[in-house]
Amino acid sequence: MQLFLMRHGEAGYNAHSDRERTLTDIGRHHTVLMSNWLGLTIKEFDLVLVSPYLRAQQSWQEVSKHFPEPHKWITLDDLVPSGDPSRVADLVLAYAEQYQANNVLVIAHMPLLGYLVSELVPGIEPPLFATSGVTLIERANERNSLVWQHAPHSIS
Repeated sequence: MQLFLMRHGEAGYNAHSDRERTLTDIGRHHTVLMSNWLGLTIKEFDLVLVSPYLRAQQSWQEVSKHFPEPHKWITLDDLVPSGDPSRVADLVLAYAEQYQANNVLVIAHMPLLGYLVSELVPGIEPPLFATSGVTLIERANERNSLVWQHAPHSIS
């Protein structure tokens, strides 16, 4: 299984709550850049799991324009900045198994994503994710390995 972990695009701060923050123009642009770049690596996602926060939903809207409709996509309430990485890792793997997904995209937030990498790949310090940044973790025989991590500035 290939697990693509993506941080939402850059968001503004002019909102009533953290949940309601929207993507900036540069956030949309960087998400499109990463989507185009990802399209060179992968043709479709079997399963997409997205944070309920508006900026993550908007990031998925941008990404979804560049890929066929996934077999299943779910808004997952646990994918919030303060989410529990152990619980999220279990949920992601359970959903992947349930839907027999080989290519999974998770769109969420920091610090959850950094801790999620550490949870999935023992011995790895929690990496920082740039906005719109993506990390690929491959899972084979119940072992996970970090393959790469890229951000808009590292692919252009």
